[in-house]
Amino acid sequence: MTCFSRRAPKGPGTLLLAFGLAVSMLFAASAPVMAADPDPADWEAVLSEAEGQEVFWYAWGGAENINAYIAWVGERVKEDYGVTLTHVKVSETANVVARVLAEKAAGRNEGGAVDMVWVNGENFASLKREGLLLGAPWSTDLPNYALADFENKPVLTRDFTEPVDGLESPWGTAQLTFYYDSRYFGEGQTSGPPTNLEALEAWIKDNPGRFTYAAPPNFIGTTFLKQVLYGLVQDRSVLAKPADKATFDRVTAPLWDWLERIHPNLWRSGRVFAADTTHLKTLLSDSEIDIGMTFNPGEASSAINEGIFPDSVRSFVMDYGSIGNAHFVAIPFNASAKAGAMVVANFLLSPEAQARKADENVWGDPTVLSYGKLSAEQKALFDALSRGPATLGAAELGATLNEPDAFWTEMLDAEWSARYASGS
Repeated sequence: MTCFSRRAPKGPGTLLLAFGLAVSMLFAASAPVMAADPDPADWEAVLSEAEGQEVFWYAWGGAENINAYIAWVGERVKEDYGVTLTHVKVSETANVVARVLAEKAAGRNEGGAVDMVWVNGENFASLKREGLLLGAPWSTDLPNYALADFENKPVLTRDFTEPVDGLESPWGTAQLTFYYDSRYFGEGQTSGPPTNLEALEAWIKDNPGRFTYAAPPNFIGTTFLKQVLYGLVQDRSVLAKPADKATFDRVTAPLWDWLERIHPNLWRSGRVFAADTTHLKTLLSDSEIDIGMTFNPGEASSAINEGIFPDSVRSFVMDYGSIGNAHFVAIPFNASAKAGAMVVANFLLSPEAQARKADENVWGDPTVLSYGKLSAEQKALFDALSRGPATLGAAELGATLNEPDAFWTEMLDAEWSARYASGS
């Protein structure tokens, strides 16, 4: 309370000052107070705040088995925590980044449309660079984060060379894997599927129309470009950091030459490309192509289990290694349900959710958890899982190639679009 001295003079100026102070105090009392962000270190408070919230999770919606898994997550968090999860299906995460950026530009610092986003790579780098993420590191304080294998999996702490800094939470790992129908390889072929770029180029030329890849910027298409680039570049270390345009042109010249050589022999003569991993699976299932690709080593076996692929499908990787990364969930700075999003992210890291995701009858996405950190009961969830006929073991997957800096992804997408997006 503000007190005025009885000895104070009561002239007009003083009365106006008192009136001004009273008005300012009234406005200060009625002005909205920005709520503090939930602190996952106080997990009970987060759970209390999250109850009754609706979390709008913007996530890729191009695969029915993944959509079904997310729906199951929604059922579980509703049952256990009173959180309603709404899956907003998106085709390109870059569009979600653009939406959050537009909200920031419009001054919408609270009540944003996006509560959580499935993200990694250049999209995470863009969100971080533009200050669009929940500011304080939060993922490292999630209760289940302690089970993550961040000691042995550096991809959980660096996203496309960008430090995660606790601004996103891991929930799956990935490694580029090719699959093929073994009925058409082996007999009459030199040595089964082509496991290096020279052999792949020769196979494409000998089998015109039987190979394609997804059009960038779809993630699997861009990953294929990076995989080929890794096999052609002289000094791989150059990919670990940004570069200027002249360096980019010099380093990627062999890539464009290689693509030009195979282009006339692609599916539909390279006039169109696949849309995504789901489209690639459909093309192989319909016998339009003989080799497909995925970022999930268990996807081919999962497709066999679903009846999409015949049981003759098998997997392979390039003999010089294959690109691997992790995928994450992030919370925008202006999310409406931050506590609810944290609860969902923590559940995604639970052994129950991770084991279900790793089940090839459900999804087959590799876990981010450390088996050695699990209890006997938690280990049993993973021990019960079986590996399908098209799933490669750790030794068969070979060396993991680190994702290049996000600069290379953005530049490769732009250059590929300039050359091929018109369908020429």
